[in-house]
Amino acid sequence: MKEKVAVVYGGFSLERDISLISGKRVVDVLKRLGYQVTPFELNKDNLTELFGLKNHDLVFIALHGKFGEDGRIQSLFDLSGIRYTGSGALASAICFDKEITYRITREITKQPYHLKLCSNEEIEKLDWSYFPAMVKPNSEGSSIGIELIQNPPSLKPALSKGLKLYGDILLEHFITGRELSISVLEINGEPVVLPILEIKPKKRFYDFEAKYTSGLTEFIVPAPLSEKQVEKLVQLSKEVFSILGCRHMIRIDGILSDNEFYFLEVNTIPGLTELSDLPQSAKAMGMTFEELIENVVREALRNKKEVP
Repeated sequence: MKEKVAVVYGGFSLERDISLISGKRVVDVLKRLGYQVTPFELNKDNLTELFGLKNHDLVFIALHGKFGEDGRIQSLFDLSGIRYTGSGALASAICFDKEITYRITREITKQPYHLKLCSNEEIEKLDWSYFPAMVKPNSEGSSIGIELIQNPPSLKPALSKGLKLYGDILLEHFITGRELSISVLEINGEPVVLPILEIKPKKRFYDFEAKYTSGLTEFIVPAPLSEKQVEKLVQLSKEVFSILGCRHMIRIDGILSDNEFYFLEVNTIPGLTELSDLPQSAKAMGMTFEELIENVVREALRNKKEVP
């Protein structure tokens, strides 16, 4: 009989609905693969019941957003001696903070000019001349809260709105180019870069609606790139995976412009919906969704439990 695996999904972030889809797909697959599966739909009322998952061999984390990807639930599991999928607490916390991720990777990546803004005082004093510009929450996923700004009069109102809704805000120069999604999957303890996916949204940019609405985005995998371009991106992705201390699976987002790859962010719990990038890249490599999930589980079971 295979191991006992709990799948935690849902949660209470702005990405709850996406997590529900990812989590239920994982539950169905693990059952078909013969694991003893416990579905756990997380909400604010059953938070303390997470400690009861200690009697499982593994927790598959299918949460997205805050208290899913930000290192907090990972810390809870570490303190409880519970083995789980995905990056550890520190790597998760780092990658969920886009500005800190930029700082750590700036020696190995090319990045758009950006600033982090934490107060209305900083917004009032702001002197910014890079347009078009992108305003986004510093710590959210699924392109939640992003806004494209074309001219100076629109900038400060958008920043103030973002600060009020999401807290710290990241302001970036919007780079025009080809949007690439690079999935890295750990296989037998080594990071493997899957076929690179190119995203062509029918809107101006790849926002929440374009990500999760069928027909609004064209996905091309493998992306039409030269052999040299692929080699450079594969090497860079492995370096990012390593320097950030990630494990099991991540997705790297960036823009290819004038033959330069502009690194944007890392997602430590990539979506697992039918429209998500990681499953599509895995499929392009000849890996079924069942094989993808099985691989993540086997890699996680290789890791030692954290002992408090």
